[in-house]
Amino acid sequence: MPVPGPGYSITVRVEAPASSSAAGDLTTAVGRVGGVLTAFDVVESHTESIVVDISVNALSENHAKDITTALETLPGVVVRKVSDRTFLIHLGGKIEVTPKVALRNRDDLSRAYTPGVARVCQAIAANPEDARRLTIKRNTVAVVTDGSAVLGLGNIGPAAALPVMEGKAALFKKFADVDAWPVCLDTQDTEEIIRTVQVLAPVYAGINLEDIAAPRCFEIEARLRELLDIPVFHDDQHGTAIVVVAALRNALRVVGKNIEDCKIVISGVGAAGSAIIRLLLRRNPDDIVAADINGIVHVDRDNLDDNLRHVAETTNKKNVSGTLHEALVGADVFIGVSAPNLFGAEQVATMNDKAIVFALANPDPEVDPMEAQKHAAVVATGRSDFPNQINNVLAFPGVFRGLLDAHARNIDDNMLLAAADAIADVVDAGRLNASFIVPSVFDSAVAPAVAEAVKSAVRKERAAT
Repeated sequence: MPVPGPGYSITVRVEAPASSSAAGDLTTAVGRVGGVLTAFDVVESHTESIVVDISVNALSENHAKDITTALETLPGVVVRKVSDRTFLIHLGGKIEVTPKVALRNRDDLSRAYTPGVARVCQAIAANPEDARRLTIKRNTVAVVTDGSAVLGLGNIGPAAALPVMEGKAALFKKFADVDAWPVCLDTQDTEEIIRTVQVLAPVYAGINLEDIAAPRCFEIEARLRELLDIPVFHDDQHGTAIVVVAALRNALRVVGKNIEDCKIVISGVGAAGSAIIRLLLRRNPDDIVAADINGIVHVDRDNLDDNLRHVAETTNKKNVSGTLHEALVGADVFIGVSAPNLFGAEQVATMNDKAIVFALANPDPEVDPMEAQKHAAVVATGRSDFPNQINNVLAFPGVFRGLLDAHARNIDDNMLLAAADAIADVVDAGRLNASFIVPSVFDSAVAPAVAEAVKSAVRKERAAT
């Protein structure tokens, strides 16, 4: 199922004999071991030899080594250098601070810094709300992590989490012009994290929690929402939930079903799964049955933590027990945010006609998408190399753009649902089909639409209170 992609792209600089067959020999060697050639650039040309940069997409680090070996075993070929193109874009980090004002002379300095800046400080001291107007606070978000649940890598710590948080900040800027900054904390103590974010909060107009393991993430988010007067958003929970709800709304349009008539099976009841369930319940499905590594979640199951207890009490109307495979029988929708390779086409066949399968475990989904397509009407994954990628980038930039523009002090489910509807509405009837239920992450209409929907929801809440 996996195909070579840009995540494992390398550029190999080789010296080869200057023969008529040199280019063909090099490209054939790459293809023979399954590499995908993306560029072939002649760097130097001499009477007897040429130097070439060959850029190739690979499957993995080991596959990249196989490609290099295939090249260097050709007669007369010398591999001079191998560059990992992913590592190259991370050299020195992916973000920077750039002044917004000119500092050309003494007058500029006097206004931007001392003595003029003292007057601005005094204005904020007299009216703290002016910090939103007169400082970076108006457009700045903290991307906070403890490094305990990074991507599919697990508990790798704050320093190793930093490249992900940098990437998140870059996406904030690219898609919504939000200035975000990584805050990677060298602690996994709940109270320490809460207190640290609390004391850092005056700089920011929003907090984006990221890659904090469940169930600790639930308490951290809840407590910070109580303590702070700015929105606190856990993207692993709510960003995922927003995009899933958007995609499901459109998928149900494709198959001609109403959510009120649907049985939905959720695999994975951690941060993402719990948030998806909470948001979907607002749309009144016929039933939701959740399952984790220990099987279906029900009220009589032993050793339920607070999160699982809440899930058990709000889902599974018939209080059924059993395995994930048993839960799939007669289901209309499967949503997986759990682990790879949990079932196959034969289990999808036990679902109702026109089934919808969202297998979102990354990089390897709960079911092979090609297998799922044998019986399901709509299939989505978290991967970029299959149709219908469920990607949080569709949600969080626009959500925070809307929150910041509205000077929001909190975030609630109405705002999340407004964001989901905005994403779904970007895919109009003329473009909607089984392979296109969510817009591209590069669709420039998405973030503004989400921001406007969130701003409107904030205004409605403000008017109601």
